Amino acid sequence: MRFFDTPFGRMAVAATPRGLARVFLPGDNIPAPLRGGSPDPPRTKVRAAGQETRRAKRCCTTDPAAERFEKSAERQILEYLSGRRRKFTVPLDLAGLPPFHEKVLAAARRIPYGRTATYGELAARAGSPRAARAVGQAMARNPVPLVVPCHRVVAGGGGLGGFGGGLDLKRRLLDLEAPRRGADFVRWTFGRRGGYNIGETCRHHAGRAGT
Repeated sequence: MRFFDTPFGRMAVAATPRGLARVFLPGDNIPAPLRGGSPDPPRTKVRAAGQETRRAKRCCTTDPAAERFEKSAERQILEYLSGRRRKFTVPLDLAGLPPFHEKVLAAARRIPYGRTATYGELAARAGSPRAARAVGQAMARNPVPLVVPCHRVVAGGGGLGGFGGGLDLKRRLLDLEAPRRGADFVRWTFGRRGGYNIGETCRHHAGRAGT
């Protein structure tokens, strides 16, 4: 477990010998297996802990490989938040996630920097075009936010949708990636061949997950 300060608040990362397994945003709950022995944990808020705790136990290691992944994740996150990185290269360990969630996270990870997709578009990319609500649930349970950019997934009606770190942080991340657009951001959609096409300009405001 590795804690560090960022321009957006105090964060933490946890890894296994296979890769980065958890990114904690400011205010996130740190499962008990990870809190033990870690100095100065962030202030927490309660989340469903069953699966989270089981996954956290895999990160309770002093393996040199895990420590390297945590250091790499910290460096890359700090570079990203300072505008000096657009893509994360640290390996991930997402073992234990439901198969559909794995598909959704893989699709979300392909959304380019500075662009967005809707919950419905992401559902289609994951092979279940009518599963926009389930995509929202998968995004809410994303164990590695920022690295898998769930903040780039927005509501179909032009709203922000949800975000585990809060809508204020989601706005700040979208503005970080598109500073010249001010309060607007460009929505990009999946093309027929799996790429992204330019979509409409959307306003930053709270909204519900949609298609």
